[in-house]
Order: sequence, then C-alpha cells, then structure tokens
Amino acid sequence: MTFGKNKIQGKAYFFCSFMIVLVVVALFLPPASAVPLKEFNMPHIEDLYCLIIKDSDAQLLALEGGQVDLLGDIARFSDIKRLGDSDKVNLYLAEGFHAFYLGLNLRRPPWDRVELRQSIWEIVNRKQIVRDIFGGYALPLFSFLPPASPYLLELSIPDSNLERAKERLKRSGWRWNEKGILIYPGQTKPLSKMKLMTPMAQVAPTTAEIAERICESMRSLGIPIETEPMDFSMMIARLDQRKFDAYVIAWGLSRDPDNLYAFYHSSMDIIGGYNISGIKAPDLDEALEDLKYAKDEKEAYIAAEKAQRLLYKYVPQVPIYSRYYITALQKEWEKAVTSKYITPDNIYSFLSLEHKEDRKSFYWCLPEEPRNLNPLSATSAYDWQVLSLIYESLLGTDPFTLKDVPWLAKSWKIEAVGDDGKERTRLSFIIREGIQWQDGKPFTADDVKATIEFIREHSIPRYFDSVKDVDDITVTGNVVAITFLERSFWYLHQIGGLPMLPAHVLSGINDWRTLPEEQIIGTGPFAFSSYKPGEYVKLHKNELYWRRALP
Repeated sequence: MTFGKNKIQGKAYFFCSFMIVLVVVALFLPPASAVPLKEFNMPHIEDLYCLIIKDSDAQLLALEGGQVDLLGDIARFSDIKRLGDSDKVNLYLAEGFHAFYLGLNLRRPPWDRVELRQSIWEIVNRKQIVRDIFGGYALPLFSFLPPASPYLLELSIPDSNLERAKERLKRSGWRWNEKGILIYPGQTKPLSKMKLMTPMAQVAPTTAEIAERICESMRSLGIPIETEPMDFSMMIARLDQRKFDAYVIAWGLSRDPDNLYAFYHSSMDIIGGYNISGIKAPDLDEALEDLKYAKDEKEAYIAAEKAQRLLYKYVPQVPIYSRYYITALQKEWEKAVTSKYITPDNIYSFLSLEHKEDRKSFYWCLPEEPRNLNPLSATSAYDWQVLSLIYESLLGTDPFTLKDVPWLAKSWKIEAVGDDGKERTRLSFIIREGIQWQDGKPFTADDVKATIEFIREHSIPRYFDSVKDVDDITVTGNVVAITFLERSFWYLHQIGGLPMLPAHVLSGINDWRTLPEEQIIGTGPFAFSSYKPGEYVKLHKNELYWRRALP
C-alpha cells in the first residue's frame, strides 16, 4: 500500500463505468434550487404512516401500487431502471455520506493480527462488487471517510491480489493445513469456523450478496467463515454486546470527520459504544484526540490526515463501497426538497410536501422493524427515520450548503475562555421563545441543560462522547452557556446536534433504556400516535409546532 492525497482514485473507476452511469443519471430529476429556510413552516400532511415492509420486492410492489408514497434507500440496479421507466414516480439521487464496511472483532484471534486484516483489505474486490451489484452507480471505497468528505485521505491502491496477500501472511508466520485452512502463527490447529453477521436477504438483498462475496474472498485466503443472516435488531444487539466474529454494516456519516473518534478511540469500546471492532492503539488514540480537540480548521485537517494514516495501518474495519442515496416519490406529491446532498426523505420535505388533490395522509416505507423508539437508546437508522420527525436539535443543517442554521436556538456564540493559562471553549445558545413541547409545556433553556446533564450523568453511550467534556452549564433567562474542559472545533456540532428532551420527562425516568410510549415527546413537526409491530408506526401533525409562527 502507498499513501497519497488521491481524492479521485475511486472516481477513476467511476469513469470506467461512464456509459452505464449516463443511463442511470438520466433517470433522475435534477436537485431543486435553494429555498429560503423560513418558508418551511407547518406540514400539510396530517397523518404520516411509516409502513413496515421488509421484503425488497414487496416494497417495490407497494410503491408501484400506490400503497407507499416514498421509498428510500433503493439499491438494486434493476429496481432503479424499472422505476425510471415508471410514469407514476420520480427518482432522486444524492451523494450523501454513505459508507459500507466489513467489521472484525479485534478482541479475539485471529482478527488481533494486523497482517491478517491487511490481507483481507487486499483480497476483497470492491471494483467487481460495484460493477456487478450496483451497475456502476456506487464507488469502491478505499478510505475510512466517504468520498464526499472534504477531510478525505484516500489511498493509492493496486488491484486486489490474492497471492500478494498470502505472501504477507507467510512472512508473518502463518501456515495452511492440507485443506487450505489458515493456521495461526505459533499454533498447530487450523482456525475454527467463524460467522459473518448480515441482515437477512429479504430485508437487505444487496448487503446479503456482498456479505457472501466477502466470505468467498476470505475463504480463498484460508479463513473458514460463512454468513450468518439474522434480524437486524438482533444483529445490532449482538454488536452492542460484542458477541460476534465479523459483520457488515453501512453508516450514514456526517459532514465532520470527528466520528472517527467515536468509531476507533479505545474509550468508546464500551457496551453500546461505536468502537464495535474494539481497536486499541495508543498512537491512534493520540491522533484521534488531536482530531477531537482541534482548535481550528487547519488543526482539524492535520489531525484528520494523521488519524487516517494510522487507520490504514491498523485496518480496524475494511471499507467496501459508498453509494448514492436513491429515493422514489409518487408524482402526486409536489414541493419535495432535494439537493446534491439529500433526497426527498428529509425534514424539509415533510414541512413542504403537498398532494395535488390535497390528500392529507402520507405513507413512507420503513424497511425494518424499529428496534426501539427511545431517543436515548435508539441506534439504528430505522429508529431514527421515525424519531427524527419527533425530536429536534438546537442547530439545523442547510440542505443546499451543509452550513449550520438556527433551529431551536435562534443564535449562538463561541468563545475561548480560560484560567491558569488553559484555554477552554464556551458555547452560548439563545433559545427561541414560544416553542412548546408536544404535550403543551414550554420548551426553555432549562430543558437544554437537563438534556445535557442527564446524558452526562448516565453516560449514555450514543451521546456520551458529545457531552463528556462539559464542565459547567448555566442558564440565564433564555440563554444557556456551556463551558468545556478543553477547546475544540467540534463542540458546536456535538452539542448543537443533540436531540432535545423535556426536563419534565427526564426527571421521571428511572431507567434510560426504557421509555413508555406516552413519554415520546419532542418539539418536532410530527408527534407519536401509535406503533403496531410488523405493520406501521403512525405519527400525526403537531398542531403546536413552533415554525408555524415564523414570519
């Protein structure tokens, strides 16, 4: 492997599939032009049903039959071509920040050997996967950040080579038995059979096929491994409990690279934490800490490059591909909000969508059963497909520029403060007045303080990294000031992106892992109505929604 700032390495392969891509892109509507955010006020939709349809073919039939209005995360090339020929739906494409990985449990042999992980990196033919499964509308991923990230450091890598991978293993003391199974250095018995966890093919057919191909590649190297399809909720539970050999998973990453800290810092290897693979390396920890506590953009770029170089060295996960987000929307619905970064399945669309014949019910496909609807413990994208319409944050993100925009906070200030010669960061948020929780109680700066203190007090894994450096919180009227132990470029997004919860609900919670349905209360445009397992989650319009009063 050689290193270099080759940001177009993946796109070189994309060009090789140019003619295929031209056909695909021609099927999609262009992104909408920018719309002033003040125009997104009150939803026209009265009832929003998240229909639970796990089978991909059934999802497609429901869309074509009109039972579903919005179908996202479309992956199969045949489905895209089929929907592109339809006169009932529009297709939308966006870059997004998708990244799909093969994960390994580094806490146990044989994955504790870095040369084995490096060899697996080398034998998985990402280009073939993209060509065969995605028809050229995805990018083979050779990096730990997605291609859209401005902080990307991408390797210049030769094509996959099994013999070169085997030579690396030989030099490190690996051997093979008469059946071609690898023998761990210093051992006499071959490796035991292992399992690679994957969602079931009925729910995620492309993921299941990729998992099978990865296993084939690993077996060619002498690793006795097979796929273990399972319910996605069960898979997440196993990952949280660290009870696995290997897994495949996709992440929707953010615009910031500090998620590398959550994924790969040793302190995040806790039950339910995001360091699922369990990488522990002092020099990597140091680089990730430099990234987390970067004081400005320049320091952030330097630290992000250093951290990525070490990730290429240690290979805690094996990146596989990054694909575009592709969504289909019934043509009966107008005013969808899209950009190069988002398809219509976003908060702005749900604030603006209107039906041509003034229908007030909307049906959105949920491709998996929600694991739970507790914003404190929910981790899967399927949970947050629902929860993101109920709970809101202090800051929003402009869908056209990805810049910060005021949301529950109408403005903010960042200051460098300090004593004894040590600089710290202080964030001051001015909270909008007149916002109500969905149960009618007022939303105030005290709710912001209660949310942060509750997460910190209970060390809630999903959010603890965002609040663990908080030193002091003070509330003065509608201003909440948060002082941190350190200084960091990322604190604004970490706190500004937290879902806000009501202080009057938090005060009555005994176990944060459980939340009764009647306590699912946010400030968002839709409120929780009911959940019928296996069928749907129903939300209804929040008549108290604060944006209704914006000029």
